[in-house]
Amino acid sequence: MHIAFSLAAAETAAEGSEHSILLPETSDLVWGTVAFIVVLIAIVKLVVPNITKALDARHDAIEGGILRAEKAQAEAESTKGEFEALLAEARTEAGKIREQARADGMRILAELKEQAQGEAARIAAAAQATIEVERQNALNSLKSEVGTLALSLASGVIGASLEDDKRSAAIVDQFLADLDSDSTVGASK
Repeated sequence: MHIAFSLAAAETAAEGSEHSILLPETSDLVWGTVAFIVVLIAIVKLVVPNITKALDARHDAIEGGILRAEKAQAEAESTKGEFEALLAEARTEAGKIREQARADGMRILAELKEQAQGEAARIAAAAQATIEVERQNALNSLKSEVGTLALSLASGVIGASLEDDKRSAAIVDQFLADLDSDSTVGASK
């Protein structure tokens, strides 16, 4: 391509014309320079401020975003610290509540055991009293039966009727008293 320009320049020089293809005319150079300066001034006055303003706005938005992000991160860190403190406090409180519940459970269990023992003792005492009453009733019934049987046997042995109530009651009482004294003497040996 260089060769083509060289050849074209050589041809124009050979023809003797003053106009060169590589070198424009002076008037073209002046008007081209003036147009270039006008366009440059228009770009500097009109376009560059808008571009600068847009770049500044974008820079401010980016820096503002970074500052907002840093601020949000700092707030998140402080909130996280508060949350962790509250969580630790809640865990401590939960531990205290568990310990209190255990202590209350042990106390209630001890009270229930005490009540159960008292109830068992009361039931045992009532049962003992009932047994004693039944024993006395059985003993009285047995004494009456033994007395009646003794009278029947004594009547059969003596051959006489012992139907006099006062006399038979006195004999039965004497017989039972003798039995009690014999069993008391036998038990003390």
